[in-house]
Amino acid sequence: MRLNLSADEVLATTRSVRKRLDFDKPVEHEVVMECLELALQAPTGSNTQGWQWMFVEDQEKKDALAAIYRERFEMYRKMPRATYDEGDTRAERMDAVVDSASFLSDNFEKSPIMMIPCIKGRVDPNAGTAGGAGLWGSLLPAVWSMMLALRERGIGSAWTTIHLIGDGEAKAAELLGIPDDYTQAGLFPIAYTKGTDFKPAKRLPAEELSHWDSW
Repeated sequence: MRLNLSADEVLATTRSVRKRLDFDKPVEHEVVMECLELALQAPTGSNTQGWQWMFVEDQEKKDALAAIYRERFEMYRKMPRATYDEGDTRAERMDAVVDSASFLSDNFEKSPIMMIPCIKGRVDPNAGTAGGAGLWGSLLPAVWSMMLALRERGIGSAWTTIHLIGDGEAKAAELLGIPDDYTQAGLFPIAYTKGTDFKPAKRLPAEELSHWDSW
């Protein structure tokens, strides 16, 4: 199913989806691979194309990944929340964000497909900022392109990194056979959405976030 959205509409309405994921409707392989073919057109540093994409449908493995995620979500939930000034749109949405994140944690294993994008290499702590920026700059445009392509086909996802806390990444790698020299970018539930009428989110105004010639 194609929604025939304009580029602006796709960009303005693609974000993490949790409570509106349809866990009962299968997601076809060919649709996911069609989206991946598009995502692989994204830029990558020095044309290395060091990305690999793990898709998980096996229920036992999904159960195990959900357990890894859930353990670390409980750790995350106990961390202090960010604080914002009165009237800040981020404060207004905080309770809803926590509620939807809890819903996803409780239901993660129901996802028709789980996706883990990976990039060859590990961030060397001695390489400085450029090392990490180069690594992520070679993967994140493709990840975002994948989410946009899925959205245009009525499929939602949520970019989560909770499972990477502590030894979670290592446990997921062991479960799925991901080589040690690949870095995981997150764990994404993939499912058709209940309805497709997503609207632009309330964000901070661009004027508050932009700087011209000097900070």
